[in-house]
Amino acid sequence: MNKITVTTNKKASMSDFYGIFFEDINHAADGGLYGEMIRNRAFEFSPMDNPSYQALTAWKRIEEGGASVSSFVSNKSPFSKRNPNYLILEINKTGTRAGIKNLGYNSGIAVKENESYNFSCYAKSDKPCEITVSIDNAYGEVITEKSLNITSNEWTEYSFTLTSPVDDFSAVLAVTSKQECKFCLDFVSLFPVKTYKNRKNGMRNDIAEMLADLKPKFMRFPGGCLIHDGTLNSDDRNSMYRWKNTIGAVTDRPSRRNNWRYNQSLGLGYFEYFQFCEDIGAKPLPVLPAGYNPHMEQAVPLDEMQEWIDDALDLIEFANGNADTKWGKIRCDMGHAEPFNLEYLAVGNEEVGQGFWDRYDLFHKAIKEKYPQIKIINSAGPFPQGGEFERGWNNAKKNGSDLVDEHYYTSPEWMLANCHRYDNMPSDGPKVFLGEYASWGNTYYNALIEAAYMTGLENNAHAIGLVCYAPLLCNVDYINWQPDMIWFDNHRVYGSANYYVQKMFMNCTGNNLLDVKHDGFDKPITLGSDKISGNIEIEADRCSAEFYDIKITDITTGNVKTYDNLSFNNGGKAVIDSIDSNHYKVESTAKRTAGDKGFRLFFGKSDDKNLIQWFIGGWQNQDTEVNAQVNGRGSCLDHNIFSVMTGQEYKLCLEVNGRNITTYINGKTANTAIDKQPVMEELYYTASSDDNNIYIKAVNVRDTEITSEICVEGVNGINANITELSGNSLNDMNDFDNPKKVSPKTSALTAVSNTFEYTFPPQSVTIFTVQK
Repeated sequence: MNKITVTTNKKASMSDFYGIFFEDINHAADGGLYGEMIRNRAFEFSPMDNPSYQALTAWKRIEEGGASVSSFVSNKSPFSKRNPNYLILEINKTGTRAGIKNLGYNSGIAVKENESYNFSCYAKSDKPCEITVSIDNAYGEVITEKSLNITSNEWTEYSFTLTSPVDDFSAVLAVTSKQECKFCLDFVSLFPVKTYKNRKNGMRNDIAEMLADLKPKFMRFPGGCLIHDGTLNSDDRNSMYRWKNTIGAVTDRPSRRNNWRYNQSLGLGYFEYFQFCEDIGAKPLPVLPAGYNPHMEQAVPLDEMQEWIDDALDLIEFANGNADTKWGKIRCDMGHAEPFNLEYLAVGNEEVGQGFWDRYDLFHKAIKEKYPQIKIINSAGPFPQGGEFERGWNNAKKNGSDLVDEHYYTSPEWMLANCHRYDNMPSDGPKVFLGEYASWGNTYYNALIEAAYMTGLENNAHAIGLVCYAPLLCNVDYINWQPDMIWFDNHRVYGSANYYVQKMFMNCTGNNLLDVKHDGFDKPITLGSDKISGNIEIEADRCSAEFYDIKITDITTGNVKTYDNLSFNNGGKAVIDSIDSNHYKVESTAKRTAGDKGFRLFFGKSDDKNLIQWFIGGWQNQDTEVNAQVNGRGSCLDHNIFSVMTGQEYKLCLEVNGRNITTYINGKTANTAIDKQPVMEELYYTASSDDNNIYIKAVNVRDTEITSEICVEGVNGINANITELSGNSLNDMNDFDNPKKVSPKTSALTAVSNTFEYTFPPQSVTIFTVQK
């Protein structure tokens, strides 16, 4: 019989191993975790944020029973110079009802029976004016209301609480008047009284509780690509994310363009991020821009980098400094006298190219000189291997970075093939921070394979320091990216299958990895073919191009075939041939005649969802990449920087030998990759411990049950809880109607001795929490 023996030998520390990554993507902040219920509260939306936006987006006039209302946005005498827009509303004729309403997010503003909401606004009027603030249903009927008198021609804050007598998830906030008058409004706000931990300007309670339930050891924030995707001037609406713009009074935080094509109010700023980390027991892990934007190919001159370096040093002081320091005092004045105890700081997010490395060096030196205790995180780019990935690691080793941020989104099959990715990494260099990873999908199958992969991460805690799934949150009506861990609308939230796997692992991870011995397991099952065969296709990718001297050589047989020249105008694709060989070459000369990208070569193609592709001048014409697709889900196999120039000839050569792939451009190696075959081990397992418990995790990805004997050294008898995820179809997914369709069940286990037998169900995730 199979046997797993969990020893008392500690192999590596896992003190901060699992955390979460918050990025303002998919309306994760405004319209999501951030508790504000009013959309466009300060009338600052702009076409720069999204072409469909304007200053009155989400606002609509109320003109009932013959009423006449004029509304326009001005910036002539603003309350806030950093948010200069405000509304001028004139009731020309009262009719039955006259005013303006805010439509909120999703289906509207969601209110709940007997729940209270804090309303506030800034207003002024040249003449006294009585207005009514109400929460209305979708038919214009008042749910709850209160009146206020605007008596000053100077900006004045007004606030009160509204309590809803009913549930309504499609409500609006209305501001009306029964008299003909003219007044100005700004920063119209509605917050639940019950935010998470009852924080003012706080978090939506149900989403925050789901995050807290994960028990993360750290939280990475605020991104993501929004960190560096912007201009170099901190005063620009579309600047890179600058943390100093996000603190202080909410009204003084400038509205900005979010790179995911919506508006970012910055109501959820660095102070709130730090405070939320404290509230959920997670260490803060902020990410700062390095003055280099790979999207726009902009960079701060090296001799002008001091402002950006000071931002990093000042952030550490803001988080950890005493009240007698400049930035520590600002934190204290915001209401948090105790330091936030910042330990980690990341510089850059997914940047590649020498421009980033030159600037990272400056940050690293300055931070370590002033704050040697801070653990600094370098970047390895957006792909799991390739030239820039290696450059990132080499730069980290040169500088002595504490961790290196790796990112990858892959097929589940890639994870099965790479479960032992980190087995041979040394323990004496920078550690891996797996800052973004996921398989493409929210099915039970995705979650199951991620669980198997996570056992490999835990078993390599000697080389891996921190791990967090991404993205974290998604508003179902504002999707920028899929998959996501947690889904929500304006009043509901549910965790995906992936969420429950993450929760299981994060709730049951000790401080130390334990050595596990095994005996009797079957050899792993290797899936798929040992060669890459199928159709060969050529594409002009968003460009006009010519291809000639096209040739395919079957190196195994020596057979050579040549093909007619191809010409494409403004894109196009053609099948060249099909090949079934273990070793072959595909060659062509290519020239772009117009356009802004380059070429693609498809090979090993069985259908449109199963293939391998070589990008030449891909992603904004900046790279050469080999990418494998399995069931429509892609995985990068190798990546390097490369751009295609119009009018220049490129001699392209692809060589496939077994599952080894080499590409050449003009005779020079461009990519070297291995498309590893997926492997299904009989059982994936790992163990860790803390002061009270031993945690044993086991994942069975096969479609048959597996029985094993389990021995736990150092305990007298077994008293354990079992948390198990099983019994689901591989395509099962959670949704609002079935939020826990894929979720674990718990049971108890006792045994007189320290050894017991257990049968792991087919395609299951099982965790034993054994009391010491």
